[in-house]
Amino acid sequence: MAIPASPALRIATAVLLLVAGAASIVFPFLSAAAVTLAFGAVAVAAGVSQLLRLGAAPDLKARIFRLVASLLYVVGGLFVLLFPVDSTFSITLFLGALLVVEGVMELAAAAAAAGPARSLVLLDGIITCLLGGMVLVEWPSDTLWVVGTLFGVALLFSAFRLFVSSAEGSPQTNS
Repeated sequence: MAIPASPALRIATAVLLLVAGAASIVFPFLSAAAVTLAFGAVAVAAGVSQLLRLGAAPDLKARIFRLVASLLYVVGGLFVLLFPVDSTFSITLFLGALLVVEGVMELAAAAAAAGPARSLVLLDGIITCLLGGMVLVEWPSDTLWVVGTLFGVALLFSAFRLFVSSAEGSPQTNS
């Protein structure tokens, strides 16, 4: 997540993350449905975007590639939109892997960071890796609640990190 530079913007972002995180924890099924449907809508939009760029491809090979990619995005996105519960299982697996990767990136950022923000970035990386590991270990049995709950926890911790960095006035590492 890119960290806003000004303390006021950090606090505003932290408040938004806090509200979204709390809502995700309180309503995990709705949050999981929202994440799933947003994922499907973004996939369809990406496919349409690729399709619109088809004519700008430099040659036939590039046009074929863009056509295939756009069809995969559109078909995949429509599948997610039409079958959100089934799709949530796949998205949960993806989310677990994504959280692990994000956590590793946070750990790398902590290794490169200096000052008081370093410990928060390190803790953020550890928690994010643990959350991703929990998702992967419990998949698929806890799929329908885990997406919303763990997404909410990750948002809350990011909000906490922004609040602390704003209070300290310390610069943040973009990770």
